Amino acid sequence: MSDYVISPPPVVSVPVAGGGLFPVRRVFCVGRNYAAHAREMGSDPDRELPFFFCKPADALVINGADMPYPPMSKDLHHEMELVVAIGTGGANIAEADALGHVWGYAAGLDMTRRDLQNAAKKEGKPWDMGKGFDRSAPIGMMIRAADLADPTKGLIELKVNGAVRQTSDLSLLIWSVAETIAYLSKLVTLAPGDLIYTGTPEGVAAVQRGDVLEGVVAGVGTIRTKIV
Repeated sequence: MSDYVISPPPVVSVPVAGGGLFPVRRVFCVGRNYAAHAREMGSDPDRELPFFFCKPADALVINGADMPYPPMSKDLHHEMELVVAIGTGGANIAEADALGHVWGYAAGLDMTRRDLQNAAKKEGKPWDMGKGFDRSAPIGMMIRAADLADPTKGLIELKVNGAVRQTSDLSLLIWSVAETIAYLSKLVTLAPGDLIYTGTPEGVAAVQRGDVLEGVVAGVGTIRTKIV
């Protein structure tokens, strides 16, 4: 007999290339981690340390499933990102050791209710509901870290209905994967199962119902979802 007074939620997991599932604990996201995107959002990328926000684990959309257009918004934006999966946790991780804590990588989308986010920013309120809503984090199949030769460079690109919307290179991250892990581990103790969405390049824009989003991170994989 279970001691739980209600049924516990299922474990959220991401399929792994070659077989298996990666169980997800928490989802951290880095804000404004490409200079050109920071500028298009009206910020100076040279004046801030990395900052983070979170999405619930069950916001993940896997296996190329459709993403419902969220309620309470008329301005849903795409943000194409490299996702890092933590396999070995720790606090105050040294930058030189950080990549050794990575289990794998995936392509992901940080979907954003931009109108809700901007309204919250204007009023000095938290903008969790602009970012952490239901099914706001589509993610592609994960690869093992050993299968990615170099997480510091490579194409990152998103097409909407076949037209390129975002295109950049991982080398343009303000804070590299290793630097991001090291800094985040000063704020929280990272644990196996944590995901880090590492930030989006410039070109974020609105999508509508019926739009098909197809992204790629070179050497990592692809992601696809349809807004319905």
